[in-house]
Amino acid sequence: MLVLTRKKGESVRIADEIEVVVVAVRGGRVRLGISCPRQIPIHRSEVHEQIDGIPSVPPETSTASRKRPKSRTSRVSC
Repeated sequence: MLVLTRKKGESVRIADEIEVVVVAVRGGRVRLGISCPRQIPIHRSEVHEQIDGIPSVPPETSTASRKRPKSRTSRVSC
């Protein structure tokens, strides 16, 4: 896994098609903006797990038994 440090307003490019921008940082939360072609689906890991049935976190550290807040958006495309 590549780990990068970015400040608000800075971005990361993935190939030529995808740009991830740090929009806001508040407390322990980071808000990201993602620009990419419309045909590339973007899902949060917990939604991707539900779609594919593959855990995004190893079972021994999974928080699946804890209740998570309901999402307002389940799927986003660029």
